[in-house]
Amino acid sequence: MSLFNYTMEGNTTVGKKDKEPFFASFVKSQTSSVISTALDFVTSGVLYYGLSFNPLIASPIGNICGAILSFYLGRNWAFKKQDGKISHQAVRYAIASFLSAAINTAGIAFLVKNYGMDAAASKTVVAIVVGATFNFMMFRYFVYK
Repeated sequence: MSLFNYTMEGNTTVGKKDKEPFFASFVKSQTSSVISTALDFVTSGVLYYGLSFNPLIASPIGNICGAILSFYLGRNWAFKKQDGKISHQAVRYAIASFLSAAINTAGIAFLVKNYGMDAAASKTVVAIVVGATFNFMMFRYFVYK
């Protein structure tokens, strides 16, 4: 039995398409996050370093590109929920992303202020923790429900 085929008892609902197994969706969701973050950084870097864009313009363009890819991968691969209305999922994705950004900001501020942690290190720690917990649960049970 493969870990990717493991399902918990009661994971099915009559009349609805089964959810992607928990562990498989977790691994795929985290992989999607890494790929989307890479696109964000590459896009921002090319715009800033390669095309001399202002970083305040390059960064949000990279963020938006990464978010679009993340939404696409979540809907079509990690959670396989193409049957939901895309507009409803997009609104829920925006809500989850806004809340995630707020939690990330608070976590970074907490680590920097209370532990004197470097901003980049605290951003990395908080992003991993929030991504693997809050973001995954919001995506699985709210965005792509």
